[in-house]
Amino acid sequence: EAEDHVYGYAVGCDLTRRDVQAEAKRARRPWDAAKAFDFSAPCGPVVPRDEAGIGPGTKLTLEVNGDLRQTTTLDRMVWNVPETLAHLSRLFRLMPGDLVMTGTPAGVDAVVEGDFVKISCGSLPPCEFYIGPPEK
Repeated sequence: EAEDHVYGYAVGCDLTRRDVQAEAKRARRPWDAAKAFDFSAPCGPVVPRDEAGIGPGTKLTLEVNGDLRQTTTLDRMVWNVPETLAHLSRLFRLMPGDLVMTGTPAGVDAVVEGDFVKISCGSLPPCEFYIGPPEK
């Protein structure tokens, strides 16, 4: 029944501050701050599930400055959407409006100030953004 509770789908990017993550790991501390910084999860528009037109063979790509860095198909996900939601619902109270990021394909690499990132998934509107300067 999990997928019956999905309103829609969007393309997003779950960024990580590797500097913060590495320091937290060295100190044997939680590294959630490496995932929860301002602008850490850009997301494209949400498309209602019945209009999304995505399925297991849908292609997912990530480009940086026009160079392909990651590519896969949705059927390569370790857990599908219903499995992911069923598991998460045992740990958290999922509510309307919650966004669930489902993971990333192989090919994770650093981005730097000025990089233009474009993530596409089938016919969904892409997620596009520039990496800005660090905030002081």
